Amino acid sequence: MNPIMQAAAACLQQERQQNEALALTRLRNALLRLGVRAELRDNDSALMIPRPQVGLPVWVFVGYGGAFYSWQSAERRHPINDVAGAAQVLADYAGR
Repeated sequence: MNPIMQAAAACLQQERQQNEALALTRLRNALLRLGVRAELRDNDSALMIPRPQVGLPVWVFVGYGGAFYSWQSAERRHPINDVAGAAQVLADYAGR
């Protein structure tokens, strides 16, 4: 790959990461409004939702080309353009 192509690919990758971080930040804020604690982790590439009872936390990522929030090994997902709905589904899933 020539240097121009490498620079373009790096720029696109950085833009994708910024969009994912913004989407996860919006989801975290919606969860906080519902009283659900959530933390951005791993350079803002994942959201961790601790469970109120004993159990592993729920890890949420942006997947499917940036179209969905996904969790439970990508078996569960919710459209990224419905942040409030995703927050409610995740709050229920995490046991809140």
